[in-house]
Amino acid sequence: MQFQRRHRKLGTNPQSELYVQPLQFYGEPPLENISLAEFETFAVERLKLLKTVENLGVSYVKHGSQYKLKMDNELRLLHFPYRPDTKRRKDHISHFILRLAYCQTEDLRRWFIQQEVDLFRYRFTDLPPQQKLEFLHKNNLKYNTVRFFFFRKPTLFVMKLPSEVPFQDALDLVRSRKVYLKAGFAFVPQQDIVTIVLNDFRTRLSKALALTARSLPAVHSDERLHPLLNHLSHAYLGQDYSIQKNVGKISLEQIDSLSGKSFPLCMRQLHQALRENHHLRHGGRMQYGLFLKGIGISLEQALQFWRSEFIRGKVDADKFDKAYAYGIRHMYGKEGKRADYTPYSCMKVILSNPPSQGDHHGCPFRHSDPELLKQKLQFYKVSPSSITQILELVKGMHFQLACQKYFEVTHNVEDSSFSLSHPNQYFIESQKVLGGGKDPKREVDVPQKVQETPQHLAETSEDLEALFKDG
Repeated sequence: MQFQRRHRKLGTNPQSELYVQPLQFYGEPPLENISLAEFETFAVERLKLLKTVENLGVSYVKHGSQYKLKMDNELRLLHFPYRPDTKRRKDHISHFILRLAYCQTEDLRRWFIQQEVDLFRYRFTDLPPQQKLEFLHKNNLKYNTVRFFFFRKPTLFVMKLPSEVPFQDALDLVRSRKVYLKAGFAFVPQQDIVTIVLNDFRTRLSKALALTARSLPAVHSDERLHPLLNHLSHAYLGQDYSIQKNVGKISLEQIDSLSGKSFPLCMRQLHQALRENHHLRHGGRMQYGLFLKGIGISLEQALQFWRSEFIRGKVDADKFDKAYAYGIRHMYGKEGKRADYTPYSCMKVILSNPPSQGDHHGCPFRHSDPELLKQKLQFYKVSPSSITQILELVKGMHFQLACQKYFEVTHNVEDSSFSLSHPNQYFIESQKVLGGGKDPKREVDVPQKVQETPQHLAETSEDLEALFKDG
C-alpha cells in the first residue's frame, strides 16, 4: 500500500515523533511508502498478535499475574515487542492495515476493537507512572489530581491522589460505585484511571473504523489490495492440511466411529446429516469433502464414499457420475486447473457462506441458535456445567474457543495444549489424545502453510464454488 513518504530518514521523518512515545491512540495514519510484501507481513503478524490476546483473555484472568507473564512470553515469541522505535513503527503501520480489513462488518469491528482495547490495557498498565502521566497529557487527558478525604460511617476512607474527572467520562466506574461524586465530578483513584483511558480509546477507535468503512470503495478499487484485505479478515495462519501424507490410512468403515470420537462438531453434524438425508448441498459437500481429504481419504475412497451414500437417496449411479463425480475429482486436483484445494479453516467456516434453510455446513457455535446448540450438546452427553461454559463463550463470540472447550470436555482433558484454528487440527489432536499422546494417523509433522497470494485464494475458491452450485 502506498503511504506518502516525505522524508526517508527516521530522524527527519515527522512521524518519528510518534515512535518516541511507548504508547499511542493511533490518531495519525502512517505517511510512508511500504512494499506490498511488507504490507502483508505486518498485517499477518499483527493478526497473530490479536488472536493471541483473544486466547489469553479467555484462558486466564485478564491482567492477572499469570495473564501478564503469559502475555510477556507470547510477545517475545511473536517478535512483537513495542518498546524499541523500529518495533513501534511496525506496531503503528500494522494497526492501520488491520483497520482496513476489519472495518467491513459489525462482527469484525467488534472483534477488532475488543482485542485492541485488551492489548492497549496490557501496555498501559505496564508503563511506569511518569510515562502514564506523559501519555495522558500528550493526549489531552489532563485531570486535576487532589488529595481528598471523605467520611462514610462507620469508617474513614482516604483516596490517595485521586483524579478529578467529569462524571460522564467515568460512567463505568460510577455504575460500579468505585468513585466519589461531587458537583459533577468523579474522583477516580489512580489505579482506576485506566478505565477512563480505555473508554476514550474505544470511542476513538470505533469512530475511526466507521470512517474507514466509508473509504473502503476507494481502497477496493486497487486490485492489489482488495483480495488481500478480504482474505485477512478470515485468514488462516496455521498449518497446511491440504498435503496428504497419509492417504488410505483411514478406511471408509472407520468414518462412522471417528465422527463420534474425533470430528469437530461442524463435521460431526455434516456426517450425521449425510447419513440421515443421503445428500448434502454444495456448501456441505465442499466443507466436509475437503475435511475428509485432509484426514487422509483418497480420491478413490471419496468417490466410493459419496456415491454409496447418494445412491441410497434420490440420486442414481448414472446421475452421480454425471453431476457429482467431476466436482470431487476437481477437489482433489485431478480436473480443471488441477489446483490442490485446501481444507477449510475455522475462520473460513465461521465467516464465509453462512448456511441457509436446508443447509448443514458452517460452524454450529457461530450459526446455530443457542437453544438448538444446547440441545445438540445435551444429545452428545456434554455435562450441564460444560454446556454453560460453552454457551458463555458463544455469547462472547469466542466461537473457536467454544469448540476448543467442546474438545476438552469430550476428550476429558483439563487444558488442551494447542490453540484451535482448523477442523483438521481438531482431528489430529483428538487422535493424539486417544492414542496416548501419539498420533497414529500421521507419519510426519504437518508443514507450515505457505502464504498464498490473495488473488490465487480468491480464484480457487470461486472455481470450486462454481462446481458445486448444482444443489
